[in-house]
Amino acid sequence: MSGAAPVLSEVRDQTAWITLNRPRHANVQNGAMLYALDRAFYDAVEDDAVKVIVLRGAGPHFSGGHDIGTAERDADQYFDRRASLWWSHVGDTGASARMAREEDLYLGLCRRWRDLPKPTIAMVHGACIAGGLMLAWVCDLIVAAEDATFRDPVVSMGIPGVEYFAHPWALGSRVAREFLYTGDAIDGRRAYEIGMVNRVVPADQLEEATSQLAQRIADKPRFGLALTKKALNSAEDHMGLRAGMDTAFALHHVAHSHNAETMGDSLAGVTAKAIKAS
Repeated sequence: MSGAAPVLSEVRDQTAWITLNRPRHANVQNGAMLYALDRAFYDAVEDDAVKVIVLRGAGPHFSGGHDIGTAERDADQYFDRRASLWWSHVGDTGASARMAREEDLYLGLCRRWRDLPKPTIAMVHGACIAGGLMLAWVCDLIVAAEDATFRDPVVSMGIPGVEYFAHPWALGSRVAREFLYTGDAIDGRRAYEIGMVNRVVPADQLEEATSQLAQRIADKPRFGLALTKKALNSAEDHMGLRAGMDTAFALHHVAHSHNAETMGDSLAGVTAKAIKAS
């Protein structure tokens, strides 16, 4: 599976279907996957045949988050097409290296994808954990299977949530607090009740429901959709999303540095296996 393309893409009925393709590892995100996803998004934006973009995951899960333990983890590698003008993390050390990598690979790319001028839909099934939330939350709409589970357990690392800190806006403040403080998962039905997802359907109806929604949106004029998206994103930013995310990202790196200084590990010794078991 390591030789397979980490992201697949096809166009059907005015919709680009972009698929995270590391199913053997629950679609956890290494750099190769995220930059391939960036390329796929760019291609979909440039394709005049595409009106809507759908993001989904191959295999039993949407995404198990960031890759913190597979053999294909590539935290020490440099990738072109970076999202920021910060220096490369490769060969750097300490907080400078961690911040440079995450500023680009996680926060920078997610912000770029949120601003794609075409409507995006996350089609979520199975696990959507930590970094998986980031990929779902940058999309305009989320259609979830009833078997979907959403979770951000990184407070167990002493870290205040994932880098793309959209929790209060995606969940509402009270639910976001419980979600982070406990690290408990919420299922597709609960996610719908609190307004985090737009639709929840049986797993065997997920693709059809997503396709129908995409087709309904694709009937609208491309420029009108792009302007509407820009207006909505601007409204969210004026409600504090971007500023709140900047603060949370800074605190995220205080936590990484504290862990490294006091425990010798920026993740506080927490492994992917431990997160899965918790």
